[in-house]
Amino acid sequence: MEPLTTRLEGSIVTLEPLTGKNAEELWGPAQAPEIWDWLPDLHRRDRFDIWLELTFEATRNGDEGPFLTRKRSSGEAIGSSRYLNVRPADRVVEIGMTWLHPSAWRTGANAEAKLLMLEHAFETLECVRVEFKTDARNERSREALAAIPARFEGVLRNHMIVPDVGLRDSAYYSVIDAEWPAVRDNLRRRLQR
Repeated sequence: MEPLTTRLEGSIVTLEPLTGKNAEELWGPAQAPEIWDWLPDLHRRDRFDIWLELTFEATRNGDEGPFLTRKRSSGEAIGSSRYLNVRPADRVVEIGMTWLHPSAWRTGANAEAKLLMLEHAFETLECVRVEFKTDARNERSREALAAIPARFEGVLRNHMIVPDVGLRDSAYYSVIDAEWPAVRDNLRRRLQR
């Protein structure tokens, strides 16, 4: 299998592998509390450091492929996303743990990051399925996934316990390889607007 992460460049964002050298750049963007309504709260330093430690452990084990998201025009770090729940034998990855500083919301940054990651997953990693999951109550995330469009597959009830959030039902979505060309075209059209 190809490396999970590599530099991916778009016109709005650049994704680069998250490493010990660039990880500290995420501390500043992580300070906006509204990011953490549906995710474990990383604007506390102790949790941020634990998150990084667990991220790098999962990366070493080949279980995850984390990215740092940069605003292309300025080069500033604005968030992070990753491949997780990697199943090479099934040719499946999940895209998740995505967060962006609110200044990047509604700028096309998320749509372009998803396009870049989906393109890498299907065309380089040769995946046949890319999964997404979100808190079933997170309407903003669910709307963004539907706009990809990723197909809604259902809700897993009492699926997980999320620190600071509690017991969570998870809404699952996916894109499969047969759908990828139409999804790619849709995301490109959205970004051209």
